[in-house]
Amino acid sequence: MCLIGIRKLKGINMILGEPLLITKQVVNVFSGLDIKYMVGGSLASSLHGIPRATQDIDIVVDIKPENIKDLVNILKNDFYIDEDMIRTAIFKQTSFNIIHLKTMFKVDIFIFKHDEASKEEMARRKSYKISDNYYLFVSSAEDIILHKLFWYELGSRISDRQWTDVIGVLQVQGNQLDYKYLKKCAIRMNINELLTKAIEETEK
Repeated sequence: MCLIGIRKLKGINMILGEPLLITKQVVNVFSGLDIKYMVGGSLASSLHGIPRATQDIDIVVDIKPENIKDLVNILKNDFYIDEDMIRTAIFKQTSFNIIHLKTMFKVDIFIFKHDEASKEEMARRKSYKISDNYYLFVSSAEDIILHKLFWYELGSRISDRQWTDVIGVLQVQGNQLDYKYLKKCAIRMNINELLTKAIEETEK
């Protein structure tokens, strides 16, 4: 790993140490149960862009009803977790949360939707190195940009954090981004004007 990569890794672990530890604990359970997952939200934008502190964790997970009992039994000693809430989320294709009892960190878990866009996003997830021998599956930089812009638009464009996260990922990833994919999805999500504005801001 190059010096810049080492410095970024140290910065990430310094700023996001606790959220990363909790994320590792949760995704280790998913992996042990052969459940596909993908870390998103501010944690993912911090990994792809400029690290910042976060008070919650977002994970997209392909949980099936047959996974629920094992998931609850494994996590219930360290997390507040509700079996009925999980069943409802799976049935309605929405989300539920679990709370780390020691730190009160909230983990928002979004049920994976099997539409074509969601399948493409899951297929594009990246294996991200967060320590010498540990990797997380993280939403791609492009998909983080798109989701952040979508939520920025949905929130009447007043969230400075969402916008700053987008600019940070664009600045750090630069020419490594798949701009063709970004534009295609931005048009589909009706946020192409916002994407163009964000790209122009990073080029100033």
